[in-house]
Amino acid sequence: MNRRDFLGGAAATFAATAFAQGSGAAKSKVPASSQVNLAIIGPGSRGQQLMRTFLRVPGVRFIGLCDIYEPRWAQARKIIGENTPAVRDYRELLSQKDIDAVIVSTPLSLHAQHVGAALDSAHHVYGEKSMALTVEQCDQMFGAVKKSGRHYQIGLQYHYAPWFREAVRMISSGKIGKVTQIYAYWHRNNSWRRPVPNNDPKLERLINWRLYREYSGGLVAELGSHHINFANEVFGAIPVSVIASGGVDFWKDGREMPDNVQVTYRYPGGQTLFFSAITTNRLDGCEVRVLGTGGSIVLTEADGTYYYEPSTATSAVPEALAVEHGIVTGASYRAELPYRGQGQPVAVPKGTAGNPDFLACSSFIDAIRNERRPLADEQIGWRTGVTVAMGNYAIEHGERVKFADHVREPAPSST
Repeated sequence: MNRRDFLGGAAATFAATAFAQGSGAAKSKVPASSQVNLAIIGPGSRGQQLMRTFLRVPGVRFIGLCDIYEPRWAQARKIIGENTPAVRDYRELLSQKDIDAVIVSTPLSLHAQHVGAALDSAHHVYGEKSMALTVEQCDQMFGAVKKSGRHYQIGLQYHYAPWFREAVRMISSGKIGKVTQIYAYWHRNNSWRRPVPNNDPKLERLINWRLYREYSGGLVAELGSHHINFANEVFGAIPVSVIASGGVDFWKDGREMPDNVQVTYRYPGGQTLFFSAITTNRLDGCEVRVLGTGGSIVLTEADGTYYYEPSTATSAVPEALAVEHGIVTGASYRAELPYRGQGQPVAVPKGTAGNPDFLACSSFIDAIRNERRPLADEQIGWRTGVTVAMGNYAIEHGERVKFADHVREPAPSST
């Protein structure tokens, strides 16, 4: 399948209340109590998971499907339980009447095209992460959201995870002192390659688009975007510079995107985010370690744990936290072994538990029904998207890259 074929065919409620922002938003034509009609462009593996999740939200129905790979039509209809209309050309889908919002879950290189068209046709959009492949495309998409007056929510589901929200609250309240470093890992032991039906070479890039530079942001986009978004929120800014490395060093199977990446972002206040993704060892799994002068928080895909920092006469532990913990040790030398004790669970406030995917999807539906700006809106999407893009740029060029040379943050939307 060549580029023309690939792009031509594609071109052709509690959680929401708890987490949605109350600022003004675009006027919605959907009454708060009515059914919300969704359509999806790209019901592949991730798209199908989103469909299952959205259908768990009461009053949601899918009335349109679009994919250039027609076997996915039957897969999506099986999830829906109806003979839902399906087309190859997204423009035909967007002309369909009665669609309230569109889910875009296509290869990253197509996000700007598909999201822009959906917004131009006056639809709200739930767009999978990352926002877009390049800084220029992120700028384009941000402008399209602003111009349209529609809601746009980026698919960063951990932005809605209760234990992540509670961790942000703890950090902002000073519970772990000043955060100076975030170490984030997403380590797996699998090739990240998906089986191609009948090993048909014409389908290789369609099925395994994540492995090819033309379509994908690789591990930084597909995995690191979650951790990058969290760090941007904790540090209250996008980075000022990045250095990175990565390569195709193990899976010599024709892929173009690295099978391992190590990216270090420097933030305006002197803080650092280090992100690592590998595909040859799963010891660390998916984990975010937030390191403060007075404590640490470790977050996983399922929970969080808080650890206080023992105080010494020469440590950076804030006095208030040293008094709170009641531990001040002498300065005599002791082996600096990794801490192996038990921490305290990050306690999720009562009534806010839930699966991040469901919380994100239900929040989007609530935003449509109740005219609320999504929590993970275009500003969040832009900041994460350009940070991802700059990380990949640093990997490709093998040099320290200053954000100021490539990025200009747009003004926030007024609605």
